[in-house]
Amino acid sequence: MNLIIVESPAKAKTIKNFLGKDYEVIASKGHIRDLPKSRFGITIDEENHLVPAYSVAKENAAIVKEINALAKKSDTIYIATDEDREGEAIGWHIAHAIKRDPETLPRIVFHEITKTAINNALLNARKIDMDMVNAQQARRILDRVVGYKLSPLLSSKIQKGLSAGRVQSSTLKLVVDREREIKAFVPEEFWTINTLFKKDIEATLIAHKQAKLSKLSIKNKEEADAIVESVKADSFVISKIETKERKSATPPPFMTSTLQQTASSKLGFTPKKTMMVAQALYEGVKTPSGTSGVITYMRTDSLNLAQEAVSAVRGVIESRFGKKYLPDEPKVYTKKTKGAQEAHEAIRPTTLAFTPEVAASFLKPDEIKLYRLIYERFMACQMNDALFEQQSIIFSGKENEYRASGRKLLFEGFYALTGAEDKDKLLPALKEGEGAEIQKVKQEQHFTEPPARYSEAALIKKLESEGIGRPSTYAPTIATLSNRTYVTIEKKQIIPTEIAFTVTEILEKHFPNIVDVSFTANMEEKLDEVADGQNDWQRLLSDFYFEFDEKVKEGKEKIVSLKIATPLGRPCPKCGEELLLRSGRFGEFIACSGFPKCKYTEQVEGEAKEGEEKSNVQTSDEICDKCGKEMVIKSGRNGQFLACSGYPECKNTKSINVEEKISETPCPDCGGKISLKNSRRGPFWGCENYPKCTFISKFEPTTIKCKEKGCGGALARRTYRGKEVYECIKCKTRTSVEDIK
Repeated sequence: MNLIIVESPAKAKTIKNFLGKDYEVIASKGHIRDLPKSRFGITIDEENHLVPAYSVAKENAAIVKEINALAKKSDTIYIATDEDREGEAIGWHIAHAIKRDPETLPRIVFHEITKTAINNALLNARKIDMDMVNAQQARRILDRVVGYKLSPLLSSKIQKGLSAGRVQSSTLKLVVDREREIKAFVPEEFWTINTLFKKDIEATLIAHKQAKLSKLSIKNKEEADAIVESVKADSFVISKIETKERKSATPPPFMTSTLQQTASSKLGFTPKKTMMVAQALYEGVKTPSGTSGVITYMRTDSLNLAQEAVSAVRGVIESRFGKKYLPDEPKVYTKKTKGAQEAHEAIRPTTLAFTPEVAASFLKPDEIKLYRLIYERFMACQMNDALFEQQSIIFSGKENEYRASGRKLLFEGFYALTGAEDKDKLLPALKEGEGAEIQKVKQEQHFTEPPARYSEAALIKKLESEGIGRPSTYAPTIATLSNRTYVTIEKKQIIPTEIAFTVTEILEKHFPNIVDVSFTANMEEKLDEVADGQNDWQRLLSDFYFEFDEKVKEGKEKIVSLKIATPLGRPCPKCGEELLLRSGRFGEFIACSGFPKCKYTEQVEGEAKEGEEKSNVQTSDEICDKCGKEMVIKSGRNGQFLACSGYPECKNTKSINVEEKISETPCPDCGGKISLKNSRRGPFWGCENYPKCTFISKFEPTTIKCKEKGCGGALARRTYRGKEVYECIKCKTRTSVEDIK
């Protein structure tokens, strides 16, 4: 009998289906030997080497015993863990756990879990790559050093439950820096002037009195009005008509980062969910020919494709779409970012016969969505580019110049498979030299916008471009920041919390290397050098450890404690632990002492510190309908509410009703009365005919109608960036008060 040891039970089950009775397949269920959880687990020897004290955790003892029993009965033991540093190290640890010399165990690798791939791997076994193992050991020890020594320091100086990490902390700084940019941003006013010429041709002003667009900055309404008058008095001719062909290049096949980004934007998947679904597709799902892996390995930063896979997809493209959709030569993609493991493959389907149409009968809803994305991207990457005709018309006057642009699809190329994202915008047939009449001139006020917060997809793209982390670390890093309450994710935006600023500021001051993007990226390059046999892992560890350890010792003495917390003498309504009054970046707030297990917080209004009379609690005329005591006004995360003064014996609460206010404007949808109402999200205007009429608006509407084409919604007057504007309730178009007048 022969034994094959893999990581995942699902993978073990799939591989077992391919092999006969001569093989037994067992899963280690990930790492079975690691650094201890309860202590540092690293010692320094006489040569200043960092020596890890690996051990088998109690929960893994049973699986080690089972593997050992099968190993004793086996003629050959194959290590078949994933082909990356983590997988190489897991195989090395397995060998030590069952008391076998890693050098003597054959190591097999494969990029896909299919019968052909497994049989080929068995015929081409190699030895465990100790350079890759040492690179993983170095990463693991670096992360233990930073996490084990820095996390307790942050907890002692700020609040318990905090953590720091080599990749985690530099990622958090990116998020915090972006929020700093947003808070420091000062919007600037600017105006645009667009003109509608005859035949409904929309054109943009590009020059005024010889000032080109790069210098044409319309800063206020006075300047805009002057230009509009100039345009209206001007006469225009078509001075130039240009047509150029432009290609829309095929997208490259997926690697881990681009799969996570595309799944986020197109499917709404989090990176963590994307990797869970991809893992299932890789390890094995039901297919017409039995259980099999249907995509290649999903943790990769390579764009390489197997030659046989490219040959197969070219045949499918030609038979399905025709020869004109097939390039003369296969397309080859390369990744310019340092550290790409080019020995790996990009993510692709293992067999093109398992089409999304066939797969729909076998896969779960989320699996078919992701599989279709991978399948179509692999097909598209080997098709011809799409071809467009770019159209441009220049309208010239004595003082002003306009440009109108259009686009026409000449050849759909890979869009025949994926569909075109951009629609044609055709310009009418005109001739140079002919006159051009103005139908309408439109001036619009704008304000520059601050940089957008990172989405998960955008943050992964940033991490990849900066060289921070590797494919396997992107999703776990973001999950850790969220779990540790360093960030919240709202409407796909990553928002740093109060504690994120505090932690980042301390790390910037006392441990600048830990949050420095270039330092973190450089460390990744050094780990790559270890994996390639070009750097000594112990020298890498020593160079980092001793300097870092000294800074930790200094930090214990020099960092001023920020643990400002006053007990309030009342329990948390969620878990019962005592509530504390804390001081934060934006003033005082109330938080549970059970953090991070309990993340309950309150605003500080109306709260008294321990030993103080609750004189600042707002009273009300309401009486508690449960115990008869007076109700008081308090503030929570959803605004003010009424709470029984007999708390904690009586925990009765009520919402505070907004003073009823009837609008003079009838409902824009049905003509009924609309009034100001309240909800947990705040006040809003709603129709009296609800639920027959579902009209709601954050702002009180007026009788003025939106003039945007095809809209006609009611305008509401509101304040935007410190200015009074009218905003359409339907299309959200904003118009200045002066324009309405």
